[in-house]
Amino acid sequence: MPRSNSELNTQVQVFKALADPTRLAILKLLKRAPEALICGQVGAQLGISKTSGSYHFKLLEAAELIIVNKVAREKYVTLNQAVIDRDVTQFYQQL
Repeated sequence: MPRSNSELNTQVQVFKALADPTRLAILKLLKRAPEALICGQVGAQLGISKTSGSYHFKLLEAAELIIVNKVAREKYVTLNQAVIDRDVTQFYQQL
């Protein structure tokens, strides 16, 4: 069991974010990317609109599954592997 309600809420948020095919596709794309990608590049590669991409990026960022860095007018995104490792591993160990 998670040690606190806060940890449980964090895990719930992570798994809710993972429970969508588009968000999983975004994470898979970021995992394969050798460097940060511009949000628009991700959307173009996955065939999703800017509005849809923005929605999914916000949910992934809120769950801390991605790291977003704004440079000038562009937002660069990378996978937050540490959070995935921590939360998925912790969940698995609790089964």
